[in-house]
Amino acid sequence: MRCACAPGLGMKAQNIRTLALIVSTLFYLLIGAAVFAALESEAESSGKKVLEEKLQQLKDAYGFTDSDFSQVEKVVLRSEPHSAGRQWKFAGSFYFAITVITTIVQGYGHAAPCTDAGKVFCMFYALLGIPLTLVMFQSLGERINTCVHVVLSRGKQSLGLLKTDVSMINMVLVGLLLCSGTLCIGAAAFSHFEGWSFFNAYYYSFITLTTIGFGDFVALQKKDTLQRRMTALSAPIRMRCKDIVTQSSSTPSPTGWTKS
Repeated sequence: MRCACAPGLGMKAQNIRTLALIVSTLFYLLIGAAVFAALESEAESSGKKVLEEKLQQLKDAYGFTDSDFSQVEKVVLRSEPHSAGRQWKFAGSFYFAITVITTIVQGYGHAAPCTDAGKVFCMFYALLGIPLTLVMFQSLGERINTCVHVVLSRGKQSLGLLKTDVSMINMVLVGLLLCSGTLCIGAAAFSHFEGWSFFNAYYYSFITLTTIGFGDFVALQKKDTLQRRMTALSAPIRMRCKDIVTQSSSTPSPTGWTKS
């Protein structure tokens, strides 16, 4: 009798756990909504009022109708992604490919394929690239964990500690320090190159690495910035590919003739 009831009790416990997680998540969402509304609602109203006043000033100054302003607004919004330079040259495409397979900075919407062929290729490219990247990052993380484990163990030995075993708490603390350090380095870099405050740069780094991607801050969007910096990064890759193709085309064939 006890054995027959055990599976039923286990299933009931799992159902209760699932229900508790659902309720907790909904409660967490309600708390977040209340806090965000309290923090952002007044600023949103003030910003909207300022924009409406500016819009009315522009209409009065240039005689814009609502239809005219709507057309100007569309042109401005469509031209914004091009301010950083040509998106679909090799440099911009290389940057876009990184965002696709890493899912980092996706959701910003500042760059996206427009042709049907580009959209189809993007879907298939992501289907293969995202799992490949996840496996690569997992393998890289395992190597980092191994290195950290060895360093901590040897560090404890050099300090003459009796217990040289590396605990889970040690690994978690090191992980937190590494994450904080990565965010700080990224924040310092973005603050320097983009001219943002350190707080905004840190916020951007966090939102980017967590793949949330609001789009309120987007890097490499200044005048021709994407073209200049990504060209500098991708130039060695292009040169290497060119060298490989050149070497392959000049390799002698078995008959002694070079490939045409």
